[in-house]
Amino acid sequence: MLRGIAQVDFQPNHWTGLIFLAALFVGGWRFGVFGLVGTVTATATAYLLGAARDRVAAGLEGFCGTLVGVALVLYLGVHWMTVALVIGSAVAVSVLTAAMVTVLAPYRLPASTAPFCVVTLVMVLGAPSFDRVWAHHPNSAPPSASDPGTAMTWHDFWHGLFSGIGQVFFQDEWYVGLIFLAGLAVASRLVAATALAGSLVGLLTGWWLGAQAADIGAGLYGYNAVLTGIALTGTYIALSPVGALYAVIGAATSAALTAGLTNLFTVVGGHTLTWPFVLVMWVFTAAVPHLSRLARAG
Repeated sequence: MLRGIAQVDFQPNHWTGLIFLAALFVGGWRFGVFGLVGTVTATATAYLLGAARDRVAAGLEGFCGTLVGVALVLYLGVHWMTVALVIGSAVAVSVLTAAMVTVLAPYRLPASTAPFCVVTLVMVLGAPSFDRVWAHHPNSAPPSASDPGTAMTWHDFWHGLFSGIGQVFFQDEWYVGLIFLAGLAVASRLVAATALAGSLVGLLTGWWLGAQAADIGAGLYGYNAVLTGIALTGTYIALSPVGALYAVIGAATSAALTAGLTNLFTVVGGHTLTWPFVLVMWVFTAAVPHLSRLARAG
């Protein structure tokens, strides 16, 4: 279960998972509880359906459930109906993970957080049609809705640097992001440094393109870059100087893509989630066999 939480950031380390769980509770008890419900349900479903034991033990069947739990309580609020939806969504995520792993295997591409993105998007798009689901939903507008402007301050910068790490789990407080960073450092100092660098790349990309300062300060341009940076620096792409540059390009691309997908999903009532990371990671990983100075990890 703990490795499942840690695998959101690609770490099969139960101590990292424990620190991540603590960070969720620091962000708010509802995030810790619902994230745990999602993790347990997805992991148990995979186990009962006969998923490979090594995948279950490594937490690879639980992390999408964690994200589903945290996302749905954020968008739908604390309610008994949300509990039911988290459990149902975590079961769906487990089945979809198995399907996507099978479909993507010939291309050597990971499903990663794509099952979470698909299931959460479907749930959130459908939620307004159901009064018992939508009646208690909180406001999920971005910070820039109430605080517009593109002039980034030092406060926006350093808050955004750490919040970018926390926003992987939908946490916008800088100190929660710092706890997540500490959890990554327990697993690997290189991974922790990569996450911090990814958040910085995403932040600077958003600032250079003229993104809203409040959104940058909340880490909304950093979290997809964090995931992309970790994925392309030793997780899916072998470590090398060229590989590091490749990861920086990928992180900046995912940050830039965040704005486009945010505008797209806003029209239909959805959310960006980790779609920018998933799309960039798939493209950049699929391209490696044709790039002689890069190699797949492992």
